[in-house]
Amino acid sequence: MSIGMTETGLPGGGARRGSFISLSTLVLVGALVWAAWVIPQLRPVVAGVLVLSALVELIQRSARASLRAKAGKVGEVAPLWPNASVKSVVNAMREPAFVLDRDLALRFSNAVGIQTFGNMVLGDPIAMRFRAPEFIAAMAEAIEADEPQLTEYAERAPSDRAWAVDILPMPMPGEAQTHFFLALFRDRTQMRRIEKIRTDFVANASHELRTPLASLSGFIETLKGPARDDPKARAQFLDIMQDQARRMSRLIDDLLSLSRIEMRRRLEPGERADIASVLRVVAQQSAPTAAEKELALELVGLDEGEALVNGDHDELVQVFGNLAENAMKYGDGGGRIQIGLTRGPDTVEAFVRDFGRGIAPEHVPRLTERFYRVEDGSARARGTGLGLSIVRNVLIRHNTRLSIASIPGQGSTFSVRFRLASVRSSGKAA
Repeated sequence: MSIGMTETGLPGGGARRGSFISLSTLVLVGALVWAAWVIPQLRPVVAGVLVLSALVELIQRSARASLRAKAGKVGEVAPLWPNASVKSVVNAMREPAFVLDRDLALRFSNAVGIQTFGNMVLGDPIAMRFRAPEFIAAMAEAIEADEPQLTEYAERAPSDRAWAVDILPMPMPGEAQTHFFLALFRDRTQMRRIEKIRTDFVANASHELRTPLASLSGFIETLKGPARDDPKARAQFLDIMQDQARRMSRLIDDLLSLSRIEMRRRLEPGERADIASVLRVVAQQSAPTAAEKELALELVGLDEGEALVNGDHDELVQVFGNLAENAMKYGDGGGRIQIGLTRGPDTVEAFVRDFGRGIAPEHVPRLTERFYRVEDGSARARGTGLGLSIVRNVLIRHNTRLSIASIPGQGSTFSVRFRLASVRSSGKAA
């Protein structure tokens, strides 16, 4: 038999047996009091035992109250959160996503996050992986605001990438304060690159147009002043001005051409073109310039019949016309250039080859960039710097690409491989 009291609210719910006073305890206390009454010498000992028992009981009660308070707080924060269902949702996201607590400690990372940023220890501060103080500070401010926020993160190693990061509160039902937040990383690397390309293009185009305009303005001032009464100087300056005006015209034409081609580069041509015929047209157009530069123009494999590919005849003439123009411009020291075809069972490779000074290896990967020119000091490039960029975009539309092989001092070969639509030679299948 016992006389007791119950306490509620401990972890797990329900009422549990708390402190109690048993019948044996009452008998023991009564015996101590009777002994102290009968034997006066025992009174101090009995009094001490009773006081010590009371102190132990008070300590136990205080400890149990503290335990209940801690258990209540832990139950509020849910230490095992996020639960399985939340993890499944976060893990299904196609972009890196992390669940963080208010201290910016990692509580969960989805599979894409681990694949992108590497494995991180749960419970560690994310600053141990994202070592960017400004980014961490921005995330801390977003969490403090307890509202959806957008910030950015960029890294240079191991790869140059940029991210837009959404910080989203994850409130729990019945909670006044948000304890967890979702950090969702959206890759913006490609958008940044496109923006940089656009900015560089505008800057380069402005520079290329400004240069001949400045030259024209300077010569006009000279003609209005010191050269006004000098017929020889006037004629010389007018020739230079005409050359600069033509340069501006070529640049504008190339810019417009590049713009049109880029708008259509994902649209495959619906007609067929004979590559052999394309190269013969290019050879005819290049003959006067080749003769002027005393270059022998050699045709290779163009008399072996048609080589039909899916392509736009005029655009392909523009492609190989650009390549032939470059060959004559930079290969004039080799004495000859070649325009030709190499045929295979299912493909045909068209090429333009020069035997001039060649191109240094570090320049080759960048030759198709807009406004990129190779300035080696031996001669100043007179083109717009857009020719090979136009070539690259036309070839994208034709589902192929430009290959460049060059050996300094021996020359360069620019080639394009096409898949044949049909090949005929003298009316017979080749």
